Amino acid sequence: MKIRVNRDVLADTVAWTARVLPARPVVPVLSGLLLDAGDELTISAFDYDVSARASIEAEVAEPGRVLIPGKILAEISKSLPAEPVEITSSGSEALLTCGSAEFALLTMPVEDYPTLPQIPQRIGAVGGEIFASAVGQVAPAASRDETLPMLTGIRIDIADEAVAMAATDRYRIAARDFTWRPERPGLTEAAMVPARVMVEVARSLRGGEVALSLGDGVAGFESAGRSTTVRLLDEQFIDYRSRLSDTWSIRADVRAAPFVEAIKRVALVAERNTAIRLSFTHGQVTIQAGGGDVGRGTEVVEAELTGDDIQIAFQSHFLLDGLTGVDTELVRLNLESPSRPALITSVPGDGQPAFRYLVMSLRLG
Repeated sequence: MKIRVNRDVLADTVAWTARVLPARPVVPVLSGLLLDAGDELTISAFDYDVSARASIEAEVAEPGRVLIPGKILAEISKSLPAEPVEITSSGSEALLTCGSAEFALLTMPVEDYPTLPQIPQRIGAVGGEIFASAVGQVAPAASRDETLPMLTGIRIDIADEAVAMAATDRYRIAARDFTWRPERPGLTEAAMVPARVMVEVARSLRGGEVALSLGDGVAGFESAGRSTTVRLLDEQFIDYRSRLSDTWSIRADVRAAPFVEAIKRVALVAERNTAIRLSFTHGQVTIQAGGGDVGRGTEVVEAELTGDDIQIAFQSHFLLDGLTGVDTELVRLNLESPSRPALITSVPGDGQPAFRYLVMSLRLG
């Protein structure tokens, strides 16, 4: 193999692909990045659960394939001078040259590298901005506890042009609805996708559309010449919709930005896992925390209350995850009692708000 490629493009693509390299590969070759030069250069990584592939333009003098240790290639690529990069493979070495810099990297046996999964059948597409926004709103509610795989995923339900995403860690539920463009009318699908993979896909988007593919227990995401596949989790999930459609006797509307900033300030004196207390009265909400070894904090923010006065408490980061997910000026807290969960939404116009976040309250001391 002998190729010449733009340094910035190579560094960006190698960094994006290397993100799926396993920290502790079950076989040594999985720590490598596969470079496949044909009409263009394709760089791939795979860990048996997640694969990443990206294609970039390159001057290909000699087609071929080479497997290079991924971490070192990523480190070298981002540190090269701003000149074209030449990569030539010969025997058990890959020679990387950029300006006066030259690296001879030992390669790994290509024949031992597993076959990457094919992208399943494409079922639809959505704008990258909408996809990234939805994942950003829902993913914080997914669990990090790998002993409960079902809770580490994002549930995707598709019914024709309507898509619903949801995640829960048992202490809160986040859900987001949006519309997309299905490949065929009347499409219905459901899948549980690992949240960490969807976060990485959303984080790396560069505009345009995201195409979703499903089939044979695999989900695929494609955007701007880059594709990711991931093995799906078990489809089992809670009936979250019924828990988001309860009736609420108390409603408080607050300007989101001042409310969030006030909670962050007051939380500075809250010891780990202690509550943020919200006292809603007509015209205002009083935010309180602390009282332990550090001290106490209090701040008052304007609020429009419908219903009885109420005092309720939450874990600060759980509360903030919900409030920061609202993308409108006003946020609404739907409440029932100090011992029941609260539903956080935007202030709806017509119909149901697209983002809903149900969070458990804490017992008031």
